[in-house]
Amino acid sequence: MNSTFLYQANPNFPNRYISPEKLFNYLQTNFSDFISEIGKSFLGKPIYMMKVGRGETKVLAWSQMHGNEATGTLAMLDLLEMCNRQPHIENQLSSDITLHFIFMLNPDGSAKWTRRNALDIDLNRDFLKKSSKEFQILRGIAESGNYDYALNLHDQRTIFTTDGTNPATLSFLAPSVNFEREVTHVRKQVMAVVSRIYSRLNRSLPNQIARYSDEFYPTSTGDNFTKMGLPTVLFEGGHFKDDYKRLQTRKFYTLALIECLQAIAALKGSTSGWEEYATIPVNKETHCDVIYRNVTLNLDYECTLDIAVQFREEYVPAEDEISFVPIVIEVGDVGAKKGWQEIDCTGKKFISSRKFPKLDAPVDFTFE
Repeated sequence: MNSTFLYQANPNFPNRYISPEKLFNYLQTNFSDFISEIGKSFLGKPIYMMKVGRGETKVLAWSQMHGNEATGTLAMLDLLEMCNRQPHIENQLSSDITLHFIFMLNPDGSAKWTRRNALDIDLNRDFLKKSSKEFQILRGIAESGNYDYALNLHDQRTIFTTDGTNPATLSFLAPSVNFEREVTHVRKQVMAVVSRIYSRLNRSLPNQIARYSDEFYPTSTGDNFTKMGLPTVLFEGGHFKDDYKRLQTRKFYTLALIECLQAIAALKGSTSGWEEYATIPVNKETHCDVIYRNVTLNLDYECTLDIAVQFREEYVPAEDEISFVPIVIEVGDVGAKKGWQEIDCTGKKFISSRKFPKLDAPVDFTFE
């Protein structure tokens, strides 16, 4: 099932932000024979599922259950573009896999670039209560579809690294099924898939692929699907240095999606090679976006400190892309953290309307 392929981004979706209406129109215009409306969101937006392939191994995947995590949606759109331009990819995948892909499970949150849905419910913590219309749709399909594997597609923050230096551009997880983190047969099936993805992609993305924490979350989707016997692979798209629009992350996410489907087709439920999963480094929470070092404040006593800043992603209605608002997240000794950008303010004057930076507020200071 191995193939050679060249990454090609879908030119119709150049940004991280994806308008639900633009996505729906694109799918209806180009793939009307392969999509079906499987339900509607709380606010009445359609939720679409696409069928790709005719193989015996059935895979269910979904993107944007968190509305502000769009890389999985973009990766699937890029995969469709690659299949269009490189038909051998589609031919090989289609002969072994039947993929049901749910685009933008949370279109209400996606429209506003928010994690939660219109009722402020986190769909990824709604497995037991089933309080949201959107999760009811996903769970109903998962429980009735006789699937062999599931792919739970997410994004993670810029704070994670693989080793304290290199960003965790991709992270994967074989979710736990209990607090003891027992390594069951179903988890081994997932570990075998992730191990193959890692072995193939680590060559082109060295030291930037990690394992996500396998802490057990009793109400989460991946943990419970795995617990009920459905091997569920968790994807997390993270940071690539100097790439906040995640163009490089999107590329490697797409390649990982292809490698994942190829691994599933080859393994067919086998746990072969699952032990290699333990060799993948675990996410480390070591970074923030910017740290101003050695800042001297204009106070009546000597005061030198660090200021840590994290970008808050926001969407302004009618814009084509999200914006990044710098927010002060820590003031004082930030020596335990690193910044993707570090600015030494030794000898510089702190300029602000207030004497000291305000925590959890946008940056309103400069230096000269």
